[in-house]
Amino acid sequence: MSLKTDILRAPLPRLLFLALFSCLIPAVSHAVSMPTIRFGVENATSPDQVSTGLQILFLLTVLSIAPAILLMTTCFTRIVIVLGFVRQAMGTQNMPPTQVVIALSLFLSFFIMAPTIERINVEALQPYLNEEINQNVALTKAVQPMRDFMFSQVKEAELTLFSGITMDNEPYNQDDIPTMTLIPAFMLSELKRAFQMGFMIYVPFLVIDMIVASILMSMGMMMLPPVIISMPFKLLLFVLVDGWALIVGSLIQSFKG
Repeated sequence: MSLKTDILRAPLPRLLFLALFSCLIPAVSHAVSMPTIRFGVENATSPDQVSTGLQILFLLTVLSIAPAILLMTTCFTRIVIVLGFVRQAMGTQNMPPTQVVIALSLFLSFFIMAPTIERINVEALQPYLNEEINQNVALTKAVQPMRDFMFSQVKEAELTLFSGITMDNEPYNQDDIPTMTLIPAFMLSELKRAFQMGFMIYVPFLVIDMIVASILMSMGMMMLPPVIISMPFKLLLFVLVDGWALIVGSLIQSFKG
């Protein structure tokens, strides 16, 4: 059936509504001004405009990598690596999903870093918001709690390694070590501890895999993958010993020691 026939058979009120609506569309589009976003490069007429543009570009670049920089100075690195080792040791592939592992790592990081965050809020943020100190003093006071946390967790070997590379003279105390030297030493120390904890997590699951593989070979089932049989036993063992509570508790205690 043609469109002309459908229009002729349509009720009169419907046709009048369609005609009125089509007439109102241009009026509404002109009456309502929609906001637009423009990106472009304009010719600068003064050095101040160039400086402002470069500052904005630098600020956007810093903001894009700021979350990663902040996370690397917290306990997030150790937690997410250990939880990743747990998932691989159980052989559950993507269970729990990566989003769950990262979310749990973030919340545990907030829980562990709560005293440090509270100290930053009291000593730096609130005085700055109350206009009691300027920006430079606030930044200095905000960095000090993070330095104290990293110094409490960094190993002497990693700190000595980076201090010998970046510093000409041997530091006498913590104040002599710059923050840019402390951060990579702290990250390397966190990686070392995370892999040590991951090794301890792997051992019981590896024993189960070896036992299951030996039993299957003794029964002549060499074509059956041992992982298929050992995975339910590993999950059962993990549930019976309340594995998640043990791992999370060990992670929290590792930052208090």
